[in-house]
Amino acid sequence: MFHRIRRRAMEPTEAQRQFAELHAQMMGQVPPGFGEPTYGPEPTPPVAVVDNFLPPDLRVPSHDQLDGRMMPWAQPLVLDGEMVACAECGSYRDWLVLSTRDEIWLRCRAGHQQQETRLDTAWYNRTSGPADATHATFEDCLRHLGH
Repeated sequence: MFHRIRRRAMEPTEAQRQFAELHAQMMGQVPPGFGEPTYGPEPTPPVAVVDNFLPPDLRVPSHDQLDGRMMPWAQPLVLDGEMVACAECGSYRDWLVLSTRDEIWLRCRAGHQQQETRLDTAWYNRTSGPADATHATFEDCLRHLGH
């Protein structure tokens, strides 16, 4: 009994027989267009190069064209668990954070500046938002930020 089941399983099914017959018929045929020389796309005339950049007066300067950047920091600045205070007047909030020449400087409302070595340019880039204006002088920027 088991021999008959194995023998029946070894024989090809009707679908397999039909596929084998179709395959044998198509063996000698070549698809149309196969073996003919192919031609590349026709050459197109050269296109005029167009300057798609903004006009110079609308372009924003890159970071290497600026002397520095600054942002306001109204809340107290806490670094390494301690609150940063101005070394001269003792104020601890309403800072301007300046980033220039890979250094970070803090400026209090009274105009005292101190370098903060615990901060770096990477921190400034992560924390600051996009620039809303560029200014020709440091004083213009201070006026713009309300200092």
